Amino acid sequence: MDPLQRIVVVGDGGWGTALSMVLHAHGRDVSLWSYDPDYAALMRTTRSNPRYLPGFEIPDAIEISSDLSSLLPGAELLVSAVPTAYLRDVWSSHAPLLPADLPMISLSKGLENETLLRATQILAEVTGTERSISVLSGPNIAREIAAGMPAATVVAAATDEMARTLRATFSGDRFRAYSNPDMAGVELGGVLKNVIALAAGMCDGMELGVNAKAALVTRGMIEMAHLGEALGGERKTFFGISGLGDLITTCESRSSRNRTFGERIGRGERVDDIAASMNQVAEGVKSARPVRDLMHQHDLSLPISEEVYQVIHEDKSPRDAVTALMRREHKDESQDLSW
Repeated sequence: MDPLQRIVVVGDGGWGTALSMVLHAHGRDVSLWSYDPDYAALMRTTRSNPRYLPGFEIPDAIEISSDLSSLLPGAELLVSAVPTAYLRDVWSSHAPLLPADLPMISLSKGLENETLLRATQILAEVTGTERSISVLSGPNIAREIAAGMPAATVVAAATDEMARTLRATFSGDRFRAYSNPDMAGVELGGVLKNVIALAAGMCDGMELGVNAKAALVTRGMIEMAHLGEALGGERKTFFGISGLGDLITTCESRSSRNRTFGERIGRGERVDDIAASMNQVAEGVKSARPVRDLMHQHDLSLPISEEVYQVIHEDKSPRDAVTALMRREHKDESQDLSW
């Protein structure tokens, strides 16, 4: 399939900016939208994103604007790189501008607190259910990708033709895109791993060692597969790049906001203080509540996700959470690993 050429990235965070740079390196005609006119002007002038992706030069050919209408003529694809918490507001205000046949792909990795909807479901509600809406998700740390380090991702779309087109659009010498028909599973992998990464960070902050962290990440992977399958994903998807791959990266990388947030909790900092000190969203903090709500809706036992919720929202000590996990009723692991 031929790649799409004229692409508008909506969202000036680290990942949206890094992906703009990747697409430009692949020869695409790329524009970047920022919600803040003053910040858009700063990025245009300095060719940098000092708030969200410091230390990298944005190529001159990438047009930067806070006026989405000026970027839309000729666009073949909209990339939504907006944090989930702001997704409905951003796209509700811009939906009237969008051509009905302009496809979208979502990078957001969260759930809406009030509705428990995934990002692609929100986009369909707001911009039109007939629109082609896809998802891109994987182990994609923005700074590494902006630096040209090799990485892979997964795209999922409603049709095989669109999936193959997107695969061709996003793939290059340093960034490889796979496709997967399981749209719900690919999207949910990016959501659920953030909650487990908070727990992994708490392990690091409490200096519990690699044995504890390995056990937690493994059991967390099983929780992701259980809930993801209950929500319409395929179990096997969660053991691929957009599930296990993203989980490994998010639980290990020093650049991971979710792991770092959890580490600071493990060291004794308060949740509100950590959130106030960060200039980017740690999606796992916002997803902890809807993940717990969905767990209860589907009558699932997901003890790590439950304990993360208790720490984030009910001020439970992370050490008490560890004790609660260790004292759970004994069980046969093979029951969880059966396919």
